[in-house]
Formats: sequence, structure tokens, C-alpha cells
Amino acid sequence: MSWRILSARLDRADVLSLLDRRSLLDEGSGRAAESVGAIILRVKTEGDQALIGYAKEFDGVSLKIGDLALTSEEIACGAAKASAELQEAIGRAAANIRRFHEGQRRPDYWQLSPGGSLLGQRYIPLFRVGVYIPGGAGGLTPLISTVLMNVIPAQTAGVDSIFACTPPGPGGVLAPGLLYAFSLLGVTEVYRAGGAQAIAAMAYGTATIRAADKIVGPGNRYVTEAKRQVFGRVGIDMLAGPSEVAIIADATADPAYIAADLSAQAEHDPEAGAVLFTPHRELAEAVAVHLEAETWRLPRSSIVLASLTHHGGAVITEDLEEALALAEHMAPEHLEIMTAQPLQLAGRIRNAGAVFIGGYSPEALGDYIAGTNHVLPTNATARFASGLGVDDFLRRVSLINYARADYFADAPHAARMAEEEQLAAHARSLRIREQRRQDGT
Repeated sequence: MSWRILSARLDRADVLSLLDRRSLLDEGSGRAAESVGAIILRVKTEGDQALIGYAKEFDGVSLKIGDLALTSEEIACGAAKASAELQEAIGRAAANIRRFHEGQRRPDYWQLSPGGSLLGQRYIPLFRVGVYIPGGAGGLTPLISTVLMNVIPAQTAGVDSIFACTPPGPGGVLAPGLLYAFSLLGVTEVYRAGGAQAIAAMAYGTATIRAADKIVGPGNRYVTEAKRQVFGRVGIDMLAGPSEVAIIADATADPAYIAADLSAQAEHDPEAGAVLFTPHRELAEAVAVHLEAETWRLPRSSIVLASLTHHGGAVITEDLEEALALAEHMAPEHLEIMTAQPLQLAGRIRNAGAVFIGGYSPEALGDYIAGTNHVLPTNATARFASGLGVDDFLRRVSLINYARADYFADAPHAARMAEEEQLAAHARSLRIREQRRQDGT
């Protein structure tokens, strides 16, 4: 493994190249755009038959149209096969996630003017949301935690109808843990459909799958490209690229913890990013030793090694201030801070999807059980985007109830602006009431 140790000053070009992950989204889109467009078109024209064909082609599973939707018995029986230990873990995580997201509820807002006009803003939940749950080819790596992270905030917002699509497992059988999560949350509408074809079905609908108003949930570059192409017909949560973690650490940090946390992020994807910022070269070298000794033993070692070699490294900075500045420039999905006084740095962070503070707050905790959402902006989109939350399942609707006196005070000014914009009908709409008042009608 070639894990780079770079100097922020001497290797500036290489450091900036390491931190610039925005191009990954464009590269992924370029490679996938044509094939994804063809998949979407086929699903639009062939519907369920296209889903059956792609299940055979991509997942190696032979399905009939009647197999696309799981029955309530299949969900219940499969959920019962989850071990008691796993059921307890999922239940604890669900409780923490629900408690955190309930704190994001928003009250309606009302403003009363001195003249009696009432302006307001209501928060209205979306009606129908489709949740995509990745599972890898053949559904061999079902992301149970993603069920919780996407469904719970939608339920907290009050979404009327929530359904899920996920790749069919071996033989079309979904993992017990996945089914237990659906059962625990009361999600009864689940479909065996994965990849870009599932996104197309959720956007356009088929005879079996009723279309969504919004699609949420992470996925590979094909899923992401499909979400890009259907956006506008439906809403989406975000365009997520390969995952990433950045760690700011000083000499007080444990190199074994850092190495473990970098490896945890790297095992997501060969293009996942894992970067350490530290003023202490000795710490970076110690981390490198741990990575070299441990990553070979991991079941997904080839993925970890590819990520660390091509998209990982340590950046030696002048001080923690420079480490903070470089982390801000990267705007990572996950940012861990392992310093003697981590709260001081955490309070100054502006660009990060989520911040993990101290040696006992590894990013993996946030992936599963802390309660915060793990669907986060990647590839520097944390500069303008936020993690998934209750707000993503609400619409803001303004309410305007003008009092008569306020109308006659404000309308002439609005009419003057409309006339300046050459919108005569707007101006007439605003002036006609004044004319009627003057006419006594």
C-alpha cells in the first residue's frame, strides 16, 4: 500500500489534487449517463417487464411480475428470522434516530401587521416518498441502517405514503435484518428492484409501483446518475458521490483509532476519500504503520487498499489552524476532530456534512446508532448542502391574508414596480381595487 504523507507547503499541488473531489461527480456522471438514460427509457416504455429483465441481468435473479412487491407475510416471516441481538441493535438505533429527528420539527409561522394583515408559513409534509436502499449486486450487502436513516425522518415529517425499493437478494430473498427494519418502522410497501431501474420506476411509475413525489437514499454512480436524470419530474435528496472522511488530529490522538477510522471509510468504495490533517509527522507515520499492518486482514481489503492508495493520505500542516483551513477547503462529508481541545475547533467548522468530536466519536457511530443522519453531502457539496433531515420531507407554503387598509397602503407601490417591469396586467390587477373604491363600487 502506498499511503501518501504530504507536506501542506512543499507538496501544495498534490495536496490540492487530493482534496479536490468535486470532479468525481462529473466523472461518474459522464461514464454512466448514456447507459442510465437507456435504462430509464426502457423502464418508461416497458414498465414491470423492464424491471424483471434487469433483475435477471444485473442481480442474477429470475422474478415474475407478481414477485416485484413483497407480501406482508414475506416481510413478517423474514423479519422473524433476524437474531434477537440484531433486533435489539436495530431497535436501539431506531429509537436514537427518531429522538434526534423529532427535535427538527418546525412550528408554523405567523406574522400579524399593525393594520391587521396576516402573513404565514405552513410546513406541509410530502404525500408520497420513495426510499432507495442499496444492496450491492444481487442484494448481498443490504444497508439496514439506510432504512432507518431515510424512513424515520420522513415519518417524523408526517409523509403519508412511504415505500422502498431495494435489490433482490439471493434467490429474491431479502436479508432478515432489512425486513426487520421495515417491519419495525411499519413500512409495508417494499419492492424487489435495484439500481438505476428502480429510480426510473419510482420516478415514472409502473403497473406495480406507483410513482413518488420525491426519491431519497444513496447508491452507486448509476443510481446517482439516474436521480440526476429524473430530477424535475420528481424531487431528490441530493447527488451523492463516493464517501469520504477527513480527520484533524494532534499529538494527543491515538494513531490506532485514526487508522481504524480511515479504514472504515475506505471500505465503502475504491474512490472513497480518507485524509488526515496533522501538524505532527510522527503521528502520520504511526498511522501509516497501523494501516500497513491491519488493512490486509479486512474482508474488503482490496477496496480499502485502493481507496487509501489513490484517494487517501496524510497532510502535514504548519499548525492546527492550517489543518482547519485545509479541511474547510475539502468540505468533507465526515470530519473527525481528535485534538486536546476538540470543541474549540468544532465550533469554527463551516464546511462539513457532519462533525465528530473527540476520540470516542468515530464516524462509524454516526453511520448506525448515534441518531444523527448518515445521508450526507459529499464531494465538497457540504459548502451548500446539508444532511438528510425532516426538512427534506416538508414543503413551505406561504399564506397571505391582507387587511383592506394595508392593501390600499401597499398596492400603489406594487403597481408602480409592475409598471416599471412593463407588466401592465399586473399593475391593473393592483390598481382596479383602488379604482372601484373611488367609484364607490
